[in-house]
Amino acid sequence: MKDKLEQAKAKLMLEHPYFGSIASALDIKTNDDLESFSSDGNLFEYNDEYLADLSVQEIEFALANSAMHYALSHKNRINQRDDWLWQLATDYSINSMLVKNDMFPPERINLQARFDDMYAEEIYAILESEIDEKEYTEQEEKFQQSKKEQVSQDDKESIDEEFLNQINQKIKEQGELPKDFKRHFPELFMDTIDWRSELHRYLNVHAKEDYQFFPPNKKYIHQGFALPSLKSELLKIVVAIDTSGSIDTDLLATFFSHFQSIMESFKSYEIDLIECDAKIQEHRVFYPGEMIEYKAVGGGGTDFRPLFEYVDIEIPDAKIVIYFTDGFGTFPQFTPIYDTLWVMPEEIKVPFGEVLELS
Repeated sequence: MKDKLEQAKAKLMLEHPYFGSIASALDIKTNDDLESFSSDGNLFEYNDEYLADLSVQEIEFALANSAMHYALSHKNRINQRDDWLWQLATDYSINSMLVKNDMFPPERINLQARFDDMYAEEIYAILESEIDEKEYTEQEEKFQQSKKEQVSQDDKESIDEEFLNQINQKIKEQGELPKDFKRHFPELFMDTIDWRSELHRYLNVHAKEDYQFFPPNKKYIHQGFALPSLKSELLKIVVAIDTSGSIDTDLLATFFSHFQSIMESFKSYEIDLIECDAKIQEHRVFYPGEMIEYKAVGGGGTDFRPLFEYVDIEIPDAKIVIYFTDGFGTFPQFTPIYDTLWVMPEEIKVPFGEVLELS
C-alpha cells in the first residue's frame, strides 16, 4: 500500500504541483475505523482495504482533497458554525473543485452537482436547512467521539503557515493555478478578485448574529445543556437598479443570477428591489426562497437623489444600499447613514460608499 501511495504522490506532484506540494507535507496513517479516508487539516487517515481497491488516480484525488483541507484549515472562516457540518460543507466545495481540475473521484466521497460553483458558506446554509434534529444529534455525537479519539492538538505539528504562504506565492507568480482556486483563496488575489467573491465578502461583513434561548443550541442538547443559540439578525438590503437606458441587460442578468445564489447562504433577509432612473419606477420586496427578478422599467435620465430620499422615508431600517449603475448621474449632497455599495461596469469616483467593479 505504501508503494501505491508514493506513486500517487509522485504523479500528483507532476500533474497537479500545487496539490502535490502540500500533500508531501501531510502526516499519513491507517485507520480501519474509517469507511474510506479523512483529513482534519494535519493528518491524512485511510482505511487500508478501501485504498487498496482504488486506482492510483483515485488515490491522487484523496491526497489532493486532504491537501486542500490542510491549506484551508488555517483560514478563520468557520465563525460560529458547527465544526462537523462546516467540515462537510468544505468537503463538498473542495471535491467539486478537484473534479473541475480533471481529477478522478473515488466512490463514497461527498460530491453533488448541485453544489458546483458554490462557496462553503452557501453549501453550509443549505445543509443546515435540510438536516433534522435526530440526524444533527447523531452526527454531533460522532464528531465529538472522533475528537476524543484523536491525538490532542498539542501533540500534533501545527500547520506551517510559512510553508503554505511560500507555495501560494510561488503558484500565483508562475500562473500555475488550479481551476476554481481563487474561490477558495480570494485574499491572495485582492488585486484581481472577481466581483462575486467581493460581493459575498461585503454582505458577510454586514450579516450580524445575536443570541437567543429559544430554540436552544442544538449542539449541546444531547449533553443535557440548554444553552443559547445564535439567531441571525434580519439582513435588510436595498438593491437599486439604474434603469436609465445605459445599463447592459446581459450584465444585469449575470449580476442577479449570482446575487441570488449568494443570498441563499443567508438564513434571514429582506430585499427591497427598487428600479429608478430620474424617479422611482418600481419597488418590490423579496424574501428567502423567492426568485429575485427585475423588470427594467424606466429609460429616462439618471438622478441618484430620488432613490436615497425614498429609502430615508419608506425604508428607514435599511442597513445597506447596493446601487447597480454606470455611475453617470446626479449624486446626493449628503452621505446617508446606511452603507452604500455602488456596483458598476467600470469604476468611477463616487462621493460616498464603496465601488464594486463588475469586470
